Amino acid sequence: MDVSLSQIWLSWQAFQRGKKRTTEMDIFTYNLEENLSQVHHDLVTGTYKHGLYRTFQVTDKKKRTISVAPILDRIVHRLVNEYLTALFDKSFIYDVWSCRKGKGLLRAIERTQYLLGKYRYGYVWRSDITKFFDTVDHKILKNTVRRKVFDRGALKIIDRIVDSYYVKEKGTGMPIGNLTSQIFANIYLNELDRFVEHTVKPLGYLRYGDDFLVVAENSQIAKEYEILITFFINNILKLTINNKNSLIIPVASGLHFLGCDIYPNMRRLQKRLRKRILTYLNLENSGSYRGLVTKHNDTSMKNLIDWMLVEKVGY
Repeated sequence: MDVSLSQIWLSWQAFQRGKKRTTEMDIFTYNLEENLSQVHHDLVTGTYKHGLYRTFQVTDKKKRTISVAPILDRIVHRLVNEYLTALFDKSFIYDVWSCRKGKGLLRAIERTQYLLGKYRYGYVWRSDITKFFDTVDHKILKNTVRRKVFDRGALKIIDRIVDSYYVKEKGTGMPIGNLTSQIFANIYLNELDRFVEHTVKPLGYLRYGDDFLVVAENSQIAKEYEILITFFINNILKLTINNKNSLIIPVASGLHFLGCDIYPNMRRLQKRLRKRILTYLNLENSGSYRGLVTKHNDTSMKNLIDWMLVEKVGY
């Protein structure tokens, strides 16, 4: 892993781009050369130690605890994220849509609709993992990373980041606020993806974050897939299926997935996302929101956004 001063400088530039000014940022920038030199020294000599997190809660349907590392550590996170992404991303299956260049939520929704349209006479099992970030097993994550990373210096830094955070007891959990948690999540769940694609071999499979769906020929086969995959998740990954959100239904019925009601020939935003758009709509984000509802064939919502903007502009 490249921990040269020039690479650290590039990571700093990428980190601070678009960031709002804060007291922490001002203090770090005031001593910028000294701080970046300190990061370089600690990484090169192997003396790097992760700092303490500050936490806060956000509420979006449910409360989530966000943990944010000090700026110095977030620069290191960016170095590690780029290093691991270059190593691992090409080994991920096509239908993993979270935290990957050229993918994302909207394309995951479009791909879901494509799969439902292609297998409209089949059945789909939709599920997710209970408290995924809180229950990631550090030992399993580290062992999985070691299948492709052989640089001892890099492994030491990665281990420090993994061990810097835990939930309830040491050895479990990773913070939602870390950039590295995105690539760690895909590395961890790549074991599930490859098991499903190469061993279970369903008609279709898609994962976004810890939400996933599996398409089968009929309900009986879908149930068999559920049993196989649940066993793998419980016993190999030491995670737990969220039974409250687990559902097997005919593809033709459509399903709630990734904030949308998705059918073989159409999709629409769920009420929660519609409400969120109406709450946070402004001139700056209107283009993004309008594009989102246009993509989801929600004409009534698009018209409503137009009229709300007219009021905000003062026409």
